[in-house]
Amino acid sequence: MHRRIIVPSALAASLTLAIPASAADFAPGAPGIGDSYYPASGNGGYDVSHYDLRLKYEPATDLLEGTATILATTKQNLSRFNLDLGLKVSEVRVNGRVAKFAASGAHELEVTPAVPLERNKEISVVVRYAGKPSEFKVDGWSAWARTPDGGVAAQEPDSAVWWFPSNDHPLDKATFDVSVSVPAGHQVISNGVLQSQSTALGRTRFNWRSDKPQATYLATLAVGKFDITTDRTANGLPVLNAYSKDLGAHAGAARASIERTTELAEWLETVFGPYPFNSLGGYVPNVTSGFALETQTRPFYSPRQFANGANVSVVVHELAHQWYGDSVSVRDWKDIWINEGFARYSQWLWSEKEGEGTAQELADYVYALRGAEDPFWTVKPGDPGPENQFHGAVYDRGALALQALRNEIGGEDFFAILKGWPKQFAYGNARVADFVRYAERVSGEPLAELFDTWLYEPSKPAAPAAAAAGLSAPAAPRTTAKAGAGAKAAKPVQPKSWKKIAATNTVHDHERGHDHESGHEGHGGH
Repeated sequence: MHRRIIVPSALAASLTLAIPASAADFAPGAPGIGDSYYPASGNGGYDVSHYDLRLKYEPATDLLEGTATILATTKQNLSRFNLDLGLKVSEVRVNGRVAKFAASGAHELEVTPAVPLERNKEISVVVRYAGKPSEFKVDGWSAWARTPDGGVAAQEPDSAVWWFPSNDHPLDKATFDVSVSVPAGHQVISNGVLQSQSTALGRTRFNWRSDKPQATYLATLAVGKFDITTDRTANGLPVLNAYSKDLGAHAGAARASIERTTELAEWLETVFGPYPFNSLGGYVPNVTSGFALETQTRPFYSPRQFANGANVSVVVHELAHQWYGDSVSVRDWKDIWINEGFARYSQWLWSEKEGEGTAQELADYVYALRGAEDPFWTVKPGDPGPENQFHGAVYDRGALALQALRNEIGGEDFFAILKGWPKQFAYGNARVADFVRYAERVSGEPLAELFDTWLYEPSKPAAPAAAAAGLSAPAAPRTTAKAGAGAKAAKPVQPKSWKKIAATNTVHDHERGHDHESGHEGHGGH
């Protein structure tokens, strides 16, 4: 509600004379939010607090019709601002008044309100739009997957432009209400809690709510025919898992993996602290892709993740992201290590818990697996570049950095950091440098050199550096590892969990355009 201040007419006239309105005070918001890898992503000039999406989808034709209501706060005096959307817009209103709009670039919607917007004001933006998401491409690439009975939006680093207008960058997180009408017999899966569903006149409307800040790429939508299981955790959180009815031979392995979500989340709470959201679960639509994605509260899994049987390790990876990536999100896409290095390390910790190889043994194996000449070591996990954002080194070398940190500062401080970091930056954004400073503060030790060695040097850390970090030798007490500095260690035996972990190397092989399939030496990238 906008409160109107009544000013006596004489005073109003004097105020008007004292502060003349000037169009020069207002300027367009930037068409990008300033990301170093994706300059066109997101927009400047405003900050979104909530998305209310009211949609209608036709599985047979892939037609999506939507009305999006966006609540935001202006960050500057705005004459115009951009939203990110690829579908065709029919009307835009700002604060209830019809606004001018124009499409530009690959997915920019330029909005010119009837009245310029003052800084630090709450605004509402309503966008009516429609289109077939599968027909929209950016550089020949799509984040929307058609399925035999519907469609799915799930991709990284962006997927929102295929189905709703947004400020499409992790730096601008918001809460979500997603309401979707589909033909009766179809279901809708999205983030958070299913608030209600109702059927009338041959259609069913599903109403989902995600009540904690959520990055736009972590918003997901799936329409199809699913087998759904529901439960509650010991703490009362709703659990909802959904499986396409036509997964075929992959159905059993998918269920055997994802039905362990509650158990795995409870274990991860012992590592990372309390689960940060209002629900949990996962879903497996009938898509042809091979990746998985940490869509907030309800990770997306491709059936191919379970082609070789159950794989709990991939579920551990995506659930770990709920803390590292979802609750604490990147400030800039170059900070991807604070997502992927930790999700991979959580797989190592699960292996340790299950007695299938300690994190130390996995670290030693990863270090010994590739010689110094291997291009794997030229990728810098702390700033891999957009072409290597989901390279295997961000995962495996990124996890090596954490094992080196654990050996350097000791287990007590290390696990205090793993729990403290998601609490310190809960529902916000952070950089790699923020983590380094946080780790130094908790441990009381200077760590810049260690992180520089493992995250930023474009070469394999030499044996002395590795030995000093407790790496390159078979698992042993830290003193023994250090005593062996300079000695040539025998190649460690492959840990039992290695194949299951390596099978998840395609976890973020998102098949985007020039994709990074070389990143994992033949077994995936993203």
